[in-house]
Amino acid sequence: MHGTPACPARGRRPRQRWKEFCVKIAHSWHSPLRPLPRQVWSEQPATWQAAKPHLIHSALKRATARPSGNWFVLAAGRHLPPGRPLGRTVAGEEIVAWRTPTGQVVAGPGACPHLGAPLGKSRVVGGELVCHWHGLRLAPNGGPGWSPLPVHDDGVLVWVRLDQEDAEPGTPLPAVPQRPPRAQAVEAVTVLEGACEAEDIIANRLDPWHGSWFHPYAFTHLTVLEEPDPASGDRFLVRVAYRLGGRAAVPVVAEFTAPGPRTVVMRILQGEGAGSSVETHATPITAPNDQRPRTAVIEAVIATSARTGFGAARAAAPLLRPFMRRAATRLWRDDMAYAERRWQLRSNGRLPGM
Repeated sequence: MHGTPACPARGRRPRQRWKEFCVKIAHSWHSPLRPLPRQVWSEQPATWQAAKPHLIHSALKRATARPSGNWFVLAAGRHLPPGRPLGRTVAGEEIVAWRTPTGQVVAGPGACPHLGAPLGKSRVVGGELVCHWHGLRLAPNGGPGWSPLPVHDDGVLVWVRLDQEDAEPGTPLPAVPQRPPRAQAVEAVTVLEGACEAEDIIANRLDPWHGSWFHPYAFTHLTVLEEPDPASGDRFLVRVAYRLGGRAAVPVVAEFTAPGPRTVVMRILQGEGAGSSVETHATPITAPNDQRPRTAVIEAVIATSARTGFGAARAAAPLLRPFMRRAATRLWRDDMAYAERRWQLRSNGRLPGM
């Protein structure tokens, strides 16, 4: 029969061989869902005694002391298509970025050196940025009074390096967290802004104990198995189940690490999606010590699976990404309120444990 997929078995009719092959696949497949015991929110084990403020603060202090090489996450790579500039403010510096027809990413000061026009609203023509006020052309290697900044496109995120005064030494490339191979993953990037500083975002992620209390619609049966210890890797190890409605949930074991001062990485070690990761990057928008700080959360979810059918999920990635972003946005609306509240208390000297 023309078009019938090949099957390893031979000597039988194609239709019969195909049926036997499908039955074999069906028998080898098992659902990742588990019917967990119903957990009433108010009756779940309290975590406040385990979530010691000094433990969170010390983990945060070690994270913020790690070098960054002066690299900041600027945007998702997909948010920078060829032919259209992107304007952002990072640590009080106005930045413009664009992609050339060959895929090269260029970034530099966002104000035109002529009369200060916002270059993020200008146009890209033939790989050059053309100011919409007076037509000054800026090439990837620079232009009159304008020099590009170091930039890196890692395939998921775009980074920019800002070597500010009194900053640490810059590095040639950012420390990009380990990820699943792109050909075996589906990624989605979510961006939100809040009235807090980067450390408040990181502190939120270094408090896994709030998960099933603050996000009961997403997490249940959460247990912290290991607390940070610099001698053993300085990580949180967490057993948690992701809720999918009713009693159905997907249990996993995940680790949380902070490889840099503005990054926390969650990686699934056991369970469905082992190898998947969530990178939470906190990019300051306002200048350091601003009285009204604002920070952008740029979170990349990189999902993978060893299941045979995951190839279909990769093929349907454009349809899946909106759902992935929606789930991350719901979580971060809550977590941003947490981070903003933390900054308010901290700025008034009222944060417990400080």
